[in-house]
Formats: sequence, C-alpha cells, structure tokens
Amino acid sequence: MTEPKIHEVTTGPHTLRWTERGAGEPVVLVHSSGMSSRQWRRIADALEPRFRVVLPDLLGYGASSPWPPEERFHFTMDLLAVEALLDRLVADHGRVHLAGHSYGGFLALLAALHRPHALKSIAVYEPVAFGVLRSREEKEALATILPGDEHAPFPETDAALESWMEAFIEYWNGRGGWQSLAEPVRQQFRATGRKVVGEVRSLGADRTPHQAYRTIDAPLLLLGSEKPTLAADRVLEILRESAPHASRKAIAGAGHMGPLTHAGAVAEAMIAHFSTSRA
Repeated sequence: MTEPKIHEVTTGPHTLRWTERGAGEPVVLVHSSGMSSRQWRRIADALEPRFRVVLPDLLGYGASSPWPPEERFHFTMDLLAVEALLDRLVADHGRVHLAGHSYGGFLALLAALHRPHALKSIAVYEPVAFGVLRSREEKEALATILPGDEHAPFPETDAALESWMEAFIEYWNGRGGWQSLAEPVRQQFRATGRKVVGEVRSLGADRTPHQAYRTIDAPLLLLGSEKPTLAADRVLEILRESAPHASRKAIAGAGHMGPLTHAGAVAEAMIAHFSTSRA
C-alpha cells in the first residue's frame, strides 16, 4: 500500500501539511487541541467512499512544522493556515465541506466567516466558540470554562505543564481522565502541551459575537454530547439560534470526545449533512 502524498501550504515561517483520501467533493476535517489528523481515522474511513477526505495537521502537530517553544501561540496562526488550505482546495477542486472538533470546530466557524464562498456546508462538534457566551452575557456558563487569560503566566516547568494538562483533560473528560489515558497518548499531549496552553489562553481573547454567525449562509450542523457541559450546551444553542441555516443533533451516549468514542454515529450524521446540503 502506497503512502498518501503529503501536501503543504506556508504561512510566513510556518508550514501546514495535509493528506487526501478518496475522490469527489472535498471534506476538510480539522482536529482538536492536543491531537492530530489521526483522530479522524475511523470517520475518514467512513467518508472516503463518497468524498475526497482532506486531513490537515494544525501547526505544531503531526506532519506540520513544530511550533517554536520560545514563541507564545495565538489561534490566529492556525486560522491563517486553515484559510490558506481552503484557498488551495477551492482553486483545485471548487467549494468544500468543512468540519471540526472542539478547537478545530472553532477554527472552522471562523474560517466560515472569512471564506463564505469557499464552503458548501459546515459541521462542528462542540466548538469552543466562547465569544458567543460573552456577547450574550452568559455569566453562569462563562464561570464554568477553563481560564483563558492570555496574559496569565505559562507553566514553565515540566511539572507545572503536567499539572495543567491533567486539569485540561479532566475538564473535558471528568476526574481521572488524564490517568486513564494510555502513556503514549499522555506523551503526545506533553510534546504539544505548550502549544495547547497557547490555544486555550488565546481563546480567552476571542470576542467574536453571536451576531457574526448570522452571516453564515451555508448549512451548519451542530453536533454535541448527549449531556454536554453547560458552556458547550449554551454555545451550541446560541449558534443554532444565530446561524440562519443551522440544525443541532446530539450523539447518543457520547461525551466531548464523541468523534473518537462514537465515530460511527458522528460519521453517519456528517455524511447525511454533507450529502444533502446545498450552499
């Protein structure tokens, strides 16, 4: 079996790389914090018979260029890379379907605001678009999110970073979530931990209001847990109310990591959405 060809685009000194599987209308899958495009393996298997599946690694992950440890990260850098990828795909194949999970879902939504004519449809799973909580003054929900102060001290030591990563994983997956991970997975999070901190901290600077999402004309599928956190639930509901062609669907039995733990159900929902959407 031949290795898939790796494609790339550059944004300044940084390089985003991706692979493609299948043929037909492109579907771009943007992964979550601390992961890589490998998180989509099972969903990509389901999509490949019908679509050209495009699997980017965000900056600092997988095959893409590592993020310089001496530089503080801001989500704008990943967004610029994703938009450059979309521009390349549209030039080569026409409009695309765009999907993302958590942080990747947030990037997908911002890209939809900036590249409206590039997209046929969008599907996001619990995007961390916390700016809508701020514009709607959802104080109770805001009080439950991870601290996102971009000016707060970074965890400089390995021990401090480990403690931060444990809190991050347990916020999304419950108590004991960090220890329940296999050691190779924990090592992957440690290797990318400083960028993950930058992602979370810079999300604290997001002020994209709910009114902005009224401009998304493409069909938008909002996926989430059966019992989401208060913040995730309110983000999904505010987006559903704001975007003119939005629908919401809960994945039975799933948590925040549904695209991994319930890949079959998530893929089924995405296939139905992409197959019936009209830009």
